[in-house]
Amino acid sequence: MKVQKLGLAVVLLAIAALAGYFCLGQKTQITVADVPSAIYTVDDINAAVDTAIEYFDRHFDGCTLKEIAYIGDDAAAAFAEWQQQYQVDEVIILVSSFEVDASGGDGSLEPNSTYENWQWILGRKDGGQWEHLTHGYC
Repeated sequence: MKVQKLGLAVVLLAIAALAGYFCLGQKTQITVADVPSAIYTVDDINAAVDTAIEYFDRHFDGCTLKEIAYIGDDAAAAFAEWQQQYQVDEVIILVSSFEVDASGGDGSLEPNSTYENWQWILGRKDGGQWEHLTHGYC
């Protein structure tokens, strides 16, 4: 009886490890481009990227995020406009590319297509967590 339970436990651990491997494998397919910044730290940018990826994973069924990056300090003039509109202390803009499968995502996207330069506008107050504000071709 103990041998059967041990065998079952080993099988379940192996299945869990494989499931984790394949889920992590999907995330590692995303290219995160390294864009230097005098405005944001690497940690700030990485936290914003993580927020955008989490949002994408929750709301973009049928889509595969391929690449994401900080838009760069040259776009800083746009940050102030978004800060005012959403009443936040800081804004960061990311750009991404993603593929849409035959389902068209939620139906609002072109099936079997690739979206390039899709923007993610994130904001935060008092140095807190980045929050998704909006996205699209802004």
